[in-house]
Amino acid sequence: QVQLVESGGGLVQPGGSLRLSCAVSGTIFSLYAMNWYRQAPGKQRELVATITTGGSTNYADSVKGRFTISRDNAKNTVYLQMNSLKPEDTAVYYCHMALGWGQGTQVTVSS
Repeated sequence: QVQLVESGGGLVQPGGSLRLSCAVSGTIFSLYAMNWYRQAPGKQRELVATITTGGSTNYADSVKGRFTISRDNAKNTVYLQMNSLKPEDTAVYYCHMALGWGQGTQVTVSS
């Protein structure tokens, strides 16, 4: 059974940084592209960043230049480094792959 477990969320001041992690088990991690989504209260879930099996990345315009997605196939883990955080980045962040979703981790950006 595939499991995706996120960690690293929390409360941070505007301008601060957080690094989210998503540990994957139950499958061959290196064979799958990985995504980070987020969902703010009252809004639809949106795609934030994608990393392919080959390491190519793509970002939503709203986070480009501030967020970095990366993966460590030896650790079966995908990361989202978030810098220069803004209040509008507040959301539940979800790790996603073709086989399923993580449970989400809350990120709150507030002074």
